[in-house]
Amino acid sequence: MTKFFVICSLCFFLPIQAQKLTSFVNPFVGTKNMGHTFPGATAPFGMVQLSPETNQEPYAIDGKYNPETYRYCSGYQFEDKTIFGFSHTHFSGVGHSDLGDFLVMPTTGKLNLEPGKIGEPKSGYHSQFSKNTEKAEPGFYEVFLDDYGIKAELTTSERVGFHRYTFPKSGESHIILDLMSNIYNYDGKNVWTFVRVEDNQTVVGYRETTGWARTKKVFFAMKFSKPFKNYGRKRYEKVEYNGFYRKFNENENFPEFAGRQIRAYFDFDTEKDEQILVKFALSNTSTNGALKNLEAEIPHWDFDKVKAETSAKWEKELSKIEVETLNENDKKTFYTALYHTMMSPILYEDVDGKYRGLDQNIRESEGFTNYSIFSLWDTYRALHPLYNIIQPKRNNDFVHSMMAHYDQSVHKALPIWSHYANENWCMIGYHSVSVIADAIAKGTTDIDLNKALAAAINSSNLKYYDGIEDYLKYGYVPEDKSSSSVSKTLEYAYDDWAIAQIAKKLGDKSTENLYLKRSESYKRVYNPKTGFMQPKLSYANFKKEFDPMDTHGQGFIEGNAFNYGLYVPQNVPEMIKMMGGKKKFSKHLDEIFTTEIADKYIEKNEDITRDGIIGNYVHGNEPGHHIPYLYNWTGDAWKTQERVRMIMRKMYSAEEDGLCGNDDAGQMSAWYVFSALGFYPVLPGSVEYQIGSPLVKSAKISLENGEFLNITTENQSEKNVYVKKILVNGKEVKNHVLKHSEIANGGEIVFVMSDKH
Repeated sequence: MTKFFVICSLCFFLPIQAQKLTSFVNPFVGTKNMGHTFPGATAPFGMVQLSPETNQEPYAIDGKYNPETYRYCSGYQFEDKTIFGFSHTHFSGVGHSDLGDFLVMPTTGKLNLEPGKIGEPKSGYHSQFSKNTEKAEPGFYEVFLDDYGIKAELTTSERVGFHRYTFPKSGESHIILDLMSNIYNYDGKNVWTFVRVEDNQTVVGYRETTGWARTKKVFFAMKFSKPFKNYGRKRYEKVEYNGFYRKFNENENFPEFAGRQIRAYFDFDTEKDEQILVKFALSNTSTNGALKNLEAEIPHWDFDKVKAETSAKWEKELSKIEVETLNENDKKTFYTALYHTMMSPILYEDVDGKYRGLDQNIRESEGFTNYSIFSLWDTYRALHPLYNIIQPKRNNDFVHSMMAHYDQSVHKALPIWSHYANENWCMIGYHSVSVIADAIAKGTTDIDLNKALAAAINSSNLKYYDGIEDYLKYGYVPEDKSSSSVSKTLEYAYDDWAIAQIAKKLGDKSTENLYLKRSESYKRVYNPKTGFMQPKLSYANFKKEFDPMDTHGQGFIEGNAFNYGLYVPQNVPEMIKMMGGKKKFSKHLDEIFTTEIADKYIEKNEDITRDGIIGNYVHGNEPGHHIPYLYNWTGDAWKTQERVRMIMRKMYSAEEDGLCGNDDAGQMSAWYVFSALGFYPVLPGSVEYQIGSPLVKSAKISLENGEFLNITTENQSEKNVYVKKILVNGKEVKNHVLKHSEIANGGEIVFVMSDKH
């Protein structure tokens, strides 16, 4: 008995090990039949995203766009049972794509350098796999390749992918490096590839591609834990001229090869359960840069150490928000969403600070860390505002990276949608100004405000960009001059308001007034006869053929007049007044959520599917993300609370199809994180957040200044979706508005919940 009590007393004093937050993340969560997120290994905001490719769909077939390629924007679909290899660069569920660089695939048996087809086992080097062998967690991925009896494990540091392959006994074991494989691939995407075999364990090189990023150059350094016995390559394009390299047999054991279409291989003898490890470092500057990155980040061969270190990095980042929820599924959904907000932008410089600039020259960051992948039409709405709470120092680096882009731009413009030292000009607006204005308003950036204002003004006056010349001439974008004219007018008007806020901060009254006037451009595309924002022609008449339900040819991009037509976040009260007053506007919002949209209105748009629609409200795409919060201006805040809670329940889960639309570099997930905490930034660039209906029971947010913001909910339950009372630092809030100053230095928010509104 004495021994029993001694043991119990010791147990009593031992600290209870809290469950790791990484265990609540499901990396497989993505979108059904759309651009899935990638489930592979990456460090937070890491340059390397090492993930499986489960199919290889070309961008076009017989010269026509192949719709199936859209499903593989991130290279992966959960229901697939085939793996073609593991590549090192990916986007996280965006609606267009690129990347998929440097695909590595281990095989055994007779060498086959053809990838094969997904429905034809043994037709190429791809392998079948069973879903029950596939495992993923932040910073780690594992799968068993059935066709070869090989266990594949992946982890990463920020700049280095680390592979561990456990082979069967074989005299014909191979590791293939496919330098032709791309996401959104087509003939001509590869511009050039160059490879050097430095010794029997070290390979370096680069690949240049043209695609969404018109001129993308990525360098690599590849090291094997075991010397290879043979190596070679096959070159697939027709070679018109090969100079005096015709003297050599370049296909086998020749230490340098170059061309547009190349696959390489490295041969080994392996014993049963022998492990071959591969370190694969990236750089955007040079092979020397890649070697430096490799040596600095993973100088050893301890795979488990790197896995543990990257897991710890994820744990640190996820721990910035600690939540308690009504059930474990909600906790998994929350941390999976938070995980998705930290997959991009990505680190885009070597360990010595060197990076490839927009002008394709090698630059060196000074006083900031350079990042790339800015999906700004999406992420300015909630992702960057979230960073201003939980990642302010990193967001300051993002802002400096945008300013560096401006410095290097021959157009003297801030980024629109940029990645890998390229501007791809995707989507509309000039939303860098929103990100910059939001960071300035919330005091999280140290950029030169005068230079920021000059950059914003230059971007807003780039006449040859997307209808801006006509926007300046007419005060709106005419539909007969530029498609998606209403969307452009509304987005430009909001961005102009953001520029006015930068000018206001500087005390530049004339510029502030000019851009405030420009920010009213939305009024020129409102038709009081129809009650909708509507495309207007250059001779001042509204387009006659108009259907507010249609998403095609009606002046909007990826949306319709019901949804996108309510995008006036800079002056919601004026929009409501213009549209008939609070009562009528509230009914209009009701109609959005309750009116079923017919298939014919969405069938032409890849980005909008039934999975992301409630009535006519499209949550699966970004332009309407603010709409549920607009009831706060109509006196019906309870409807905001009801709708927000409903959307969180219907549009998000911890299952593999738990996102209702493309994550779009984290914006879809950022909406959930904010909304689950109980507030949302309807107007980035201001210091205000709109109150919704928190889903968490409690949350503790660790701020970078060492303070904590504590959120608690009283009477939280599935039925208690309505906010009866809000206390911020002990003071009751009456107007459903939370100010950044009330949370920036920590404090407490208390939501008192009820089942009655």
